[in-house]
This record gives sequence, structure tokens and C-alpha cells, in this order.
Amino acid sequence: MSMFNRNDNKETSVSAPDKPRDVTQASVAQAPKPVQPVPAPAPDLSAAKSAGPSVISKALKITGQLESTEDIRIDGEVEGDIHGVGVTVGNGAKVKGSVYGQTVELAGTIEGKIEAKKVILTSTAHMSGDVIHQDIRIESGAYIDGHCRPGTNKTDYKPAAKPN
Repeated sequence: MSMFNRNDNKETSVSAPDKPRDVTQASVAQAPKPVQPVPAPAPDLSAAKSAGPSVISKALKITGQLESTEDIRIDGEVEGDIHGVGVTVGNGAKVKGSVYGQTVELAGTIEGKIEAKKVILTSTAHMSGDVIHQDIRIESGAYIDGHCRPGTNKTDYKPAAKPN
């Protein structure tokens, strides 16, 4: 009696293993491609060049010659000659040396010489030395210990060649 065996004399069939499926690229999940970094655009240096003058801040003291093909603003201290297109020596700034340029504006102190086409001495200017100029403006209160004289073609300041 086979109470517990329901398969009395029945053939047990063993199924054949499944055939392997055809695997195509479409059915395979592709791994996501890594994100390629996008390079940042190069900064426009031409805009930075014409943004304003080079500045020597109040916190700086420089010993040596300064040359620029553009404008320079001095708010700190410089011991040495300065060559620029437009040179501004701010109130409280000190320069020991000669200053050359197309335009020189002095609101601070210079111990040396100024040689420029146009010179502006503001009311806070303190100048010890000669001023060679083609055009000069001296505000009331400016201090000068030196000679002011009209310049010759030597004041036709030409800035150094721009680097490539």
C-alpha cells in the first residue's frame, strides 16, 4: 500500500536542462560611462590687462626699479626709479627715486625727480627734487623743494616693449 507514495509505478520524467539563451548586446545592461570632466574656459587675459593700474598697496615696501607698459599706482613705499605710462603716488605713499611717465600725479611724497609730459601736484603733495615737465598743475597746499622747469623731448617717455 502506498499511502505516502502517490507515484505508483508512474514514470518519473526528468526534464532536459534548458538550452542556453542567445545573449545579445541589447539584453545586457551596459555599465554607465564615466562622466568626462569639461575643461573650464581660459580666462580672458586681455580684459585683465586693461582693467586698471598695477598697484603697490600700503602694505608693500619695494626696493628696486619698477617698469610698466601701463599705469602704476603707488600707495606703499618704493626705493628706486619708477617708469610707467601714468604714475600716481597716492596720499601717504613715499618714493625715494626718480619717477618717469607721460602723466605723473603726486598726492604723497617723492624724494627725487619727476620727469613727465604732464605733472599734477595735489594739495597733499610733498616734492623734494626737480620737476621736468611740459604741462604742470600745482594745487594750493602742495610743498615743493626743488626746481620746476619745462622739459625738452627727453620727456617723451616711451614705455618698455610689451612682452609677447
